[in-house]
Amino acid sequence: MRRCIGPFIFALALIFLSACGGQSARNSENAGISGELIIFHAGSLSVPFQQIADTFSKLHPGLKIYREAAGSVSCARKITELNKACDIMASADYDIINKLLIPEQADWNIKFASNEMVIAYDDNSRYQKQINPQNWFDILLKEDVSFGRSDPNSDPCGYRSVLVSKLASVFYKQPVLYQKILAKDQEYIRPKETELLALLQTGSIDYMFIYRSVAEQHKLKYVRLPDSINLKNPKLAAFYEKVEVKINGDEPGEYITQRGEPMVYGLSICKNAPNRAAAIEFVQFLLSADKGMKIMEKNGQPSVVPSYTNTYTKLPDELKVFAKNK
Repeated sequence: MRRCIGPFIFALALIFLSACGGQSARNSENAGISGELIIFHAGSLSVPFQQIADTFSKLHPGLKIYREAAGSVSCARKITELNKACDIMASADYDIINKLLIPEQADWNIKFASNEMVIAYDDNSRYQKQINPQNWFDILLKEDVSFGRSDPNSDPCGYRSVLVSKLASVFYKQPVLYQKILAKDQEYIRPKETELLALLQTGSIDYMFIYRSVAEQHKLKYVRLPDSINLKNPKLAAFYEKVEVKINGDEPGEYITQRGEPMVYGLSICKNAPNRAAAIEFVQFLLSADKGMKIMEKNGQPSVVPSYTNTYTKLPDELKVFAKNK
């Protein structure tokens, strides 16, 4: 009986070592994707990013993801002015990253999704049975109608609402139309576009300028605007450039000029990202056609991956497959 003990103990040792080796391999696979991951993102990305983060977390249960949604300009200023820790910044306008984060806070920028501007409403909105793509501005300008938009200095949806109004003046050949639109209902301007949803749901406003994706995600009715106005069509880039809006810069008295252009979202990983390895892993998941971008498209935000970027040479090697070199 004693003669069997030695081989038996040896076999147990082999099993133990094998188990440890397997665990070690699994730990190696998940190295760098534990701890915390901090993401600042546009309010219009709240729904898809929640779904993407939930899916990603199931693959990496040791990782805790913190998301902060705000207007994209506000997100950038949390990094540049408040020095808040951030791993990933995802903006509703890729150019915000170029102008506010590169080169001090970030090295590169990847375009990943598109959208379009619409006028959203619900069943209680005044004249909701009459409004259409031809008369939307006449409805908004009625005295008994109120509408909301977000703050141009905080949120790309805000300055895009201004650009849409200015493009409407050009497209409909009504030079003062945009002034009438922008002068009305200023008490219903909010820091980010998603804050307007509560105003619409409570009946405080009848309509709002919003992204099509947000309208669809929240089951709202909406008026689709002509392509010459909605900032959707890349073929109309030259027409969109006819208008511009100035927003506050980093310093008092400084301004940034935002010209009309097709709507494209962008993202980057901050230079001082606390969890760079997890950030790269998350971005890879997000930008993969059968993973994150599949979720984005289901939420009304079509993929533009891969797109050209003039920061291609500064991209991490793992992410170059998701972009094109200019």
